[in-house]
Amino acid sequence: MSSSPLSKKRRLSGTETKTGSHCSSSNSVRTDLSHTPANGMAKNGNDAEIDEGLYSRQLYVLGHEAMKRMQNSNVLISGMRGLGVEIAKNVILGGVRSVTVHDQGVAEWRDLSSQFYLREEDLGKNRAEISQLRLAELNNYVPVTAYTGALTEDYLTKFQVVVLTNSTLDEQKHFGDFCHSKGIKIIIADTRGLFGQLFCDFGEEMVVYDSNGEQPLSAMISMITKDTAGVVTCLDEARHGFESGDYVTFTEVQGMVELNGCQPVEIKVLGPYTFSICDTTGFSDYVRGGIVSQMPKVLSFLLQCGTMEHIINLTIKCSAKVEELDEDLIKKVSFLAAGDLSPINAFIGGVAAQEVMKACTGKFMPIMQWLYFDALECLSEDAGVQLTEEECAPRNSRYDGQIAVFGTKLQDLLARQRYFLVGAGAIGCELLKNFAMIGLASGEGEVIVTDMDTIEKSNLNRQFLFRPSDVTKMKSDTAAAAVKQMNPSIRITGHQNRVGPETERVYDDDFFESLDGVANALDNVDARMYMDRRCVYYRKPLLESGTLGTKGNVQVVIPFLTESYSSSQDPPEKSIPICTLKNFPNAIEHTLQWARDEFEGLFKQPPENAMQYLTDPKFMERTLKLPGAQPLEVLDAVYKCVVTDCPHSWADCVSWARNHWQCQYSNNIRQLLHNFPPDQLTSSGAPFWSGPKRCPHPLEFSTSNDLHMDYVLAAANLFAQMYGLPGSTDRAGLVKILQEVKVPTFTPRSGVKIHVSDQELQSSNSSVDDSKLEELKTKLPTPESFQFKLNPIEFEKDDDTNFHMDFIVAASNLRAENYDIPPADRHKSKLIAGKIIPAIATTTAAVVGLVCLELIKVVQGHKKLETYKNGFMNLALPFFAYSEPIAAPRHKYYETEWSLWDRFEVTGMQANGEEMTLRQFLDYFKNEHQLEITMLSQGVSMLYSFFMPAAKLKERLDLPMTEIVTKVSKKKLGKHVKALVFELCCNDTSDEDVEVPYVRYTIR
Repeated sequence: MSSSPLSKKRRLSGTETKTGSHCSSSNSVRTDLSHTPANGMAKNGNDAEIDEGLYSRQLYVLGHEAMKRMQNSNVLISGMRGLGVEIAKNVILGGVRSVTVHDQGVAEWRDLSSQFYLREEDLGKNRAEISQLRLAELNNYVPVTAYTGALTEDYLTKFQVVVLTNSTLDEQKHFGDFCHSKGIKIIIADTRGLFGQLFCDFGEEMVVYDSNGEQPLSAMISMITKDTAGVVTCLDEARHGFESGDYVTFTEVQGMVELNGCQPVEIKVLGPYTFSICDTTGFSDYVRGGIVSQMPKVLSFLLQCGTMEHIINLTIKCSAKVEELDEDLIKKVSFLAAGDLSPINAFIGGVAAQEVMKACTGKFMPIMQWLYFDALECLSEDAGVQLTEEECAPRNSRYDGQIAVFGTKLQDLLARQRYFLVGAGAIGCELLKNFAMIGLASGEGEVIVTDMDTIEKSNLNRQFLFRPSDVTKMKSDTAAAAVKQMNPSIRITGHQNRVGPETERVYDDDFFESLDGVANALDNVDARMYMDRRCVYYRKPLLESGTLGTKGNVQVVIPFLTESYSSSQDPPEKSIPICTLKNFPNAIEHTLQWARDEFEGLFKQPPENAMQYLTDPKFMERTLKLPGAQPLEVLDAVYKCVVTDCPHSWADCVSWARNHWQCQYSNNIRQLLHNFPPDQLTSSGAPFWSGPKRCPHPLEFSTSNDLHMDYVLAAANLFAQMYGLPGSTDRAGLVKILQEVKVPTFTPRSGVKIHVSDQELQSSNSSVDDSKLEELKTKLPTPESFQFKLNPIEFEKDDDTNFHMDFIVAASNLRAENYDIPPADRHKSKLIAGKIIPAIATTTAAVVGLVCLELIKVVQGHKKLETYKNGFMNLALPFFAYSEPIAAPRHKYYETEWSLWDRFEVTGMQANGEEMTLRQFLDYFKNEHQLEITMLSQGVSMLYSFFMPAAKLKERLDLPMTEIVTKVSKKKLGKHVKALVFELCCNDTSDEDVEVPYVRYTIR
């Protein structure tokens, strides 16, 4: 399962970003990748094609142009300890031209705590050579070479980007100077224990084509003044979003045409709707219209240097915030520097790999120029606890790098943990890798991972535990086997179950009560909220995280301390007004949504309704109860489906598609222009077609226009599929059929109402033409007279042979042509129409690093709210922020305080062996808690209410609680159910409503 975040709002404690410089390398080892990959695609290079099947989710983050630039970049990564291999893994998955891994050192015990491609049998062998063998399996398109000699200036000239890890200050200074002078981009990364740093130098003229990963900003113009610094005013529908220093260009300006297609102009922001540009006094007068668009930036990097000494200085400045030297803090840095932690390497390695991609592509804003990070809050909350040298001494153990920071006690705790991991997609794979490295469940504990999905080719770009040969295998089993290779001691079990009410027989009370915690690696909100409810009920810690392209978030949920995942939710996404979609689109997003609605309204909803009409006797009764004009719309669609539009041959399907094309792209536009001519004025005298309303023009059909033919071919094939008729891809045959199709002449009519706003539309929908409705009811043939079956078509974006995306792309771009909106290619159309979640390995690695730092705190049993950190990042900006989790809100009845983690515990079975009745239950709360229950429910079943009819109340009062539940819900209680959850509404002794916790009613 992949993941999309809920970017929940939190108090932010700020960001951290700073700067420095470095460098260090003769024998080469390379895996033979001369063969062509199995799918026959070209390798990376100048003329490389992009394998969209593999890179699909990453392409939606970086785009084709950035991917092509990246495929021309040779990258050197020096230092193959934990940090270096993390960076290499992410860069190789990303798809650069080649990667060379360099190291002159050999594998040691301390490396195994974070270097996931070293095994115990590799001790004493060169780290680069061993790592290269396993890194080369990650991506068949990226040749991986091992280099074990000394780094020289001449050797560095082969690369466009150099990454130094585990390097000395002298190497960093020397190679930093050299790379800066030669225009080679250099990144220097280092981690020591709970500290990490990153430095970037991308030269004196680094072009950033896209600074934030969002669509380039654009705004519609309402006015431009003639001035020495002309002031541009944008339409007040939305803020322009530009920043001072941005460069912009102009299109579609009427009057002041000198601005159209001009060289990028630097702006100064004056307000949310205004900014100033260059001298416009010599330009023509502005008339109206125009679009202003954001352009790339050019950055200049300084030559700086530094190493872990900077960490000490920055720690004093950023963490201590004191002027005097904090000797205790300096000691802490020194003591921890021997450590090597997988979560820290995952975070710094993910961020560093994204910086490599920025250096290769100019996509996103680089770090300017230092990033400093620490996680000292992972240490013991008790300031008096000091680990001894003996506790942290090396033991020739694979966990030596971790023991150097936390001692052996934490290692023993980790080994005994029993964790439930829900999802084995991108985040799941990264979590399992970290679990294996830190030794989670490596003793008496266990990791249970469940995922019902199988591996697909597109997963291989991020879910690094999987290989091409694993495609179609179960994710959970494959991931479990892969991490057993990394650490044979981990005890892990794979399941293939979906989490939900249907699997509560598997994940029952005994299962959850045996757990120490849960980690979510899910891709949808519903499953997240379900697991959140389970963790609250069983009072288990929950580690929640998600990614969306370069954005990521981490939330930690701790029983009795923090709020839960479900306590806060993001606002709903903004929807596009219906009238904008129907008649006044101004962006490709509008035409794509219109095309998706067309697909549903032509190929899914009508056949669904028609089949219900033909098979369900109550369909008509239900339909007539629908509000507004819906009954008329539904029955009209059914009538067309089974009578007027019903085809009998491929030629009939083509005829339908051609006439539908005429209706949508010519007739309807002509009718719209008849109602609102191009020169129409509003009541205030302003042009009707201005601002967000783009004046359309009708299209003329031509069999020589590929887009027109694409539409007819796709629409006709989908229509044929609906009726179970054979389709065709024969374009020549299609042209012949089209020459015989009769297209009725259309004349715009007067009196046709076209709604300009959604308010108008809603008020008109309240009335319905009863006579038309009755006519339709009588014209519809009886269900018994039909013998054929209709096939509703479910939209599926990932099958390129089913005509679904062919239809969407053609339908959207034809409408875009109507309104002079720039079209979208298939890739962009698929992203927007398919609501695809963009994903990239770098963000996943960084996010999971933060998750596992929180895991270390949870395992140690940290109790202070301020110790835990919710994290938020956007690697594109770059932006990093951390906040305390929000405390669980407190409520009160009488003098009793409670939170979402509290509940009433009621034992159903009494001392006499009989179960409590409803009467006894009500009396219990009145006597024990002075609460009068006014309503009592279990799930969606109402068991008791004060307004219940007397006869029903009398019947229930003396029944056992479980019998009432079974009777009302009409469901038997499974043998796995040990307790029931009851929700209460109560009054206190003064007859006032009071909010109270839920009831856990134990029955076994």
